[in-house]
Amino acid sequence: MAELKFDVVVIGAGPGGYIAAIRAAQLGYQVACIDDWKNSQGGAAPGGTCTNVGCIPSKALLQSSEYYEQAQHHFGEHGISTGKLSIDVPKMIARKDAVVKQNNDGILYLFKKNKVRFFHGRGSFVRAVEGGYEIRVQGAEDHLLQAQQVVVATGSAPRALPGVPFDEEYVLSNTGALQLSSVPKRLALIGSGVIGLEMGSVWRRLGAEVTILEAMPTFLAAVDEQIAREARKAFDKQGLKIELGVKVGGVQVQRKGRSAGVSIAYTDASGQAHELAVDRLIVSIGRVPYTAGLNAEAVGLALDERGAIVVDEWCRTNLPGVWAVGDVVRGPMLAHKAEEEGVAVAERMAGQLPQVHFNTIPWVIYTSPEIAWVGRTEQQLKAEGVDYKVGTFPFLANGRARAMGDTTGMVKMLADAKTDEVLGVHIIGPMASELIAEAVMAMEFHASSEDIARICHAHPSLSEATKEAALAVDKRTLNF
Repeated sequence: MAELKFDVVVIGAGPGGYIAAIRAAQLGYQVACIDDWKNSQGGAAPGGTCTNVGCIPSKALLQSSEYYEQAQHHFGEHGISTGKLSIDVPKMIARKDAVVKQNNDGILYLFKKNKVRFFHGRGSFVRAVEGGYEIRVQGAEDHLLQAQQVVVATGSAPRALPGVPFDEEYVLSNTGALQLSSVPKRLALIGSGVIGLEMGSVWRRLGAEVTILEAMPTFLAAVDEQIAREARKAFDKQGLKIELGVKVGGVQVQRKGRSAGVSIAYTDASGQAHELAVDRLIVSIGRVPYTAGLNAEAVGLALDERGAIVVDEWCRTNLPGVWAVGDVVRGPMLAHKAEEEGVAVAERMAGQLPQVHFNTIPWVIYTSPEIAWVGRTEQQLKAEGVDYKVGTFPFLANGRARAMGDTTGMVKMLADAKTDEVLGVHIIGPMASELIAEAVMAMEFHASSEDIARICHAHPSLSEATKEAALAVDKRTLNF
């Protein structure tokens, strides 16, 4: 087998991997990127979990289900008559698949544009050699690559319940949850994190009776408590049944007959036993770093007890010339965090010194209302003994939100009591995922709430709620 030599080989073409490959190529390196994701026809499908069974397809289904809900319950307010509505789930899924393919093809185009050599197959370490490492590609065609620098970006995999493997027919991970061919009458989700709430929202809007079972005693424990309370009220009103402090005892799957489905035995927060019978179960209890098949032991690549690759603050592993980014290392499992690390690693190879600040990485839950935040929560500031100020502004008092007919939620801003520097911004409401970008920018430049309050915001716009929350920090809101 002929050995192909590169400056940089990236294993994995998810958000961290393909971005690292492109940035390294822009910096003048000869780059190869390896990825084994396949589409339904067996072709290459770069983009990782995010593009194929995560961020992108879930947003496509959320959009479709949101349109259906609007048509069913809210178009009449605008004088729009729709008649009898129906949902064609296979067509909705086909649209989602088309959106995914557009993103897959876009990445392949970007590789070609930036002269990144793409290999479709599974990448694994073979051995360390003088001046670098040998990497095997196992696919339709096998290849042996050599590189001076290697970036591992193999992502993560869904965590299964002990003793309850995913069959993607009755017990679903995020993959199966995105491929249902019909709306289940009864749907259960274990875990009320991002995946649980988003997938629960999709199928609830389309008519499923949804129950979410959460082990934690508090709802959205990572979110600012005031925002979490607002979210809980909104989801309860929508009909999502959420049970907290649950302990799951056992899961039984019946795959045949009229009683086909899933039975879940659990105890509630008060210790009372229950049994829940549903048609499908989605398990969303977190994800685990994916290093299976990497052959890390062949080169002595260090992993921690979770199976994550051990890196320092610069994403360097214990091996010279080997880096790792994204879900396979420490830190939040977010696509945009992986992208920033991918760029940073490529630039560090070139002698630059970029930084990735975890405190200014935004978080988003794409439910309705959307939830987004950056920086510290009020409960964190209290626990740290930080003297702070709070400003809030409700979308109920925002002209654009009223015109949209979506006034749920608020913008909340936390600032240092002495310096006025913004310490955290928390949003629940329409387009929170877009509004949070202003807060990220402000915090990266160590802005004060006064800085934001003094900036002219377009009227009418949702962003005015951010300005008003900044004014509220100094108790001088103008429209509430």
